[in-house]
Parts: sequence; C-alpha cells; structure tokens
Amino acid sequence: MSQPLLSLRDVHVELGGVRILKGVTTGIERGKITALIGLNGSGKTTLLRAILNESPYRGEIRFHCGHDHSRPTPEHIGYVPQKLNIDVRLPLTVRDLLALALQRWPLFLGIRRRTNELIELIIKRVNARPDLLDKPVEKISGGELQRVLLGLALQPEPELLLLDEPAAGVDFQTDHHFYELLSDVNRQTGVTILLVSHELSVVSRHAHHVLCLTDGQIRCEGSPGEILTSESLKGIFGSDKGVFGHGSHDHGPQCKHE
Repeated sequence: MSQPLLSLRDVHVELGGVRILKGVTTGIERGKITALIGLNGSGKTTLLRAILNESPYRGEIRFHCGHDHSRPTPEHIGYVPQKLNIDVRLPLTVRDLLALALQRWPLFLGIRRRTNELIELIIKRVNARPDLLDKPVEKISGGELQRVLLGLALQPEPELLLLDEPAAGVDFQTDHHFYELLSDVNRQTGVTILLVSHELSVVSRHAHHVLCLTDGQIRCEGSPGEILTSESLKGIFGSDKGVFGHGSHDHGPQCKHE
C-alpha cells in the first residue's frame, strides 16, 4: 500500500467500563473504497466515531491529508450516518434541511440565493430529482434521504467519506443505485471512502479493500476476492456466508492472530 490517507495505530476505546476497540492498527488507502465488515457489536460504528473524534480513544489516528498533512478540519471529512434523527413534527422541506446545514443565519430569515444555488448543485450531483427539494423531509423515501445526506457529506469536496450502513432499511433496488452512485463518486473525484456494510454482495462489487473487525480487533484484511471466501467468513461471522467473486488483483489477505 502507498502512503494511506488515514492510519490507525493501537487504537483503544473503552465506553462505560467496556472495552470496545482493543488495539486497532490499519491504514485506509488513498482514493480507494475500503469496506469495514463484522458482526453487530464488533466495534464498527465506534471506530468511525473515533475517526470523527466523537469518541475518546487511546492510540494514534493520523490523517495524511493532501492539504497540509496535518489534522483535518471538518470540511476534509464527510459523514453519512445510518439514519437522520430529526423531529418529524418540524415542517422542514429538503431545501430547508440543506439550508440549515449550509448557511449560518436563521432559516426564518430566508435562504440566500447563493445557498439555493449550492443546494440545487448538491441535488444534481447525487442524481436526485429537482422536485425533491420542496418535499417535506418526513415524506421522502429512505433512499431519497440517503442521497440528500450523501450530497451534503460531499460538500465541500472532502478527502475522506465515512458511511455507516448508509442503505440500512432501504429497498434492494434503491440500495443498488445508491452504491453505484458511491462508486461513480469515487471514480470521478478520487475521494477516499470507508464504508461499514453488512451486505457482502455490495462489498464484493464495490470495495477495493476489506477490513474484518472481530471483537474490537482487525482480524484480517485484503481484497474482496480474498476475504469473502467460506473460510474467512467463518472466522469473521462464525458461519459460512458463501463465496463472492471479484475482479481484484491485490496482494493476498493479511490475517492477524493472537
């Protein structure tokens, strides 16, 4: 691997007296899509929160940003959560939601023209319909909301994009289109993506590299074609999840054992 965009060394997280991450050491390759897989409770979301500096940790998390090779400012990282927690009683349209995130003055004073232009650009960038902007947030589908959140996370052109099960609860067809969009964004912009997903078919089709998190530790990593095998999946999930083909030509998996 060339110099990674992000490197983690011996990262530990303890929450409420429970050890969640137990010495995570790895690197996230620049310009690639890396998938983070593992059972529920293995520490995947906690790892993302540590990278976002939203969870206290011990160890080293270092960014090698193209800007100045220092710790990033927020615009260097985009984040798409599993779901957006908003009060559905608030009469917010999609345009309002984006304006709240993009402009500093109160929404009741109106949306500036420049902000509106940026909002329309964001929606276009993620191939969403323009009429989506004036729909109430509570009325749009899960897939439409995830596109909106992706568009917002890509503003303004982050170097690292973190996604935590972004298509959870979205129907299969919408799920497929969302991940195709992610791959297109990666190819067109070169943004580095770290993606948490339980969907191994998605990982097989779209990821360049896979990290296997088990009981708070990276147990193995490698290309999808090498990791998504019966033997490897038994070690990660405790059962045979099947074999997925992939046209990767990376080096073999690096498995770590205690």
